[in-house]
Amino acid sequence: MLVAVTHGEPRVLTTESACALPAGPFEVEHRSLQSGLRAWVETQTRQPVGYMEQLYTFADRDRSGVGAGRVISVCYLGLTRESGESGAPGGWQPWYRYFPWEDWRGGRPAMVDTLILPRLRQWAEQGAGNGQRDLRRQRVSMTFGRDGDAWNEDMVLQRYELLFEAGLVPEADRHGCESTRCVPGQAMRHDHRRILATGIARLRAKIKYRPVVFELMPAEFTLLQLQVAVEALAGRGLHKQNFRRLIEQQNLVEETGALAASSAGRPAKLFRFRGDVLLERAISGSKLPLARQA
Repeated sequence: MLVAVTHGEPRVLTTESACALPAGPFEVEHRSLQSGLRAWVETQTRQPVGYMEQLYTFADRDRSGVGAGRVISVCYLGLTRESGESGAPGGWQPWYRYFPWEDWRGGRPAMVDTLILPRLRQWAEQGAGNGQRDLRRQRVSMTFGRDGDAWNEDMVLQRYELLFEAGLVPEADRHGCESTRCVPGQAMRHDHRRILATGIARLRAKIKYRPVVFELMPAEFTLLQLQVAVEALAGRGLHKQNFRRLIEQQNLVEETGALAASSAGRPAKLFRFRGDVLLERAISGSKLPLARQA
């Protein structure tokens, strides 16, 4: 899973007409899984890979949908910046195309209350017995913020899996669910949307305590551009002054002495990431003030 932030939007590299994530076999000449992944991605997509970490191993028996064989995938999360043509037949896609209910930058999405929650409530009431119905209600409340519970932006995977179990995503069709009840969101092949949900959740959690967002930024940037990138990944608004105060307090960036070109208004200062604090911040962490919206 390869992620970039371009023009304030989080984007993921896709293949197969935007219905799959890049994937390939581990070859005997590869020294390690990570080196094999870098070589495969850069060869097949012409896209350089910066930061990378192992995400998860997916090995469910029916995940591939091809007979009874078990397909095991060791998945990685990579961060980069878009550079020209990707070379992948699908290209870069906004990840909110696949998870529109996860974008809260403009407030609570209307579809949560008008479409998703009513269908989840109906599913919850179809449980076999009071115990199962109560459990389903609790899961709906915890994952989608029902009945006063706060929205937790890190629970991307739990929300997708709940929608899958309730038969509200097209990928559930092969398990005998009705596609006519599906909520908005582009489907993906096999379990690739589950993999994408796992990666989004990992990155949303990580930007709160590790400075990995700088892997997605240009060499020089304004504080507004940095805030917009973090908001794009988190799917939440940030308090502008709190964000800037925390960035300054943690000494993560330094001024370049240059100003950003601007057609109107006062030009903004350009900053760069302080490379000498990378190791320190990787150990101690850096918290980002995510706004809690109703």
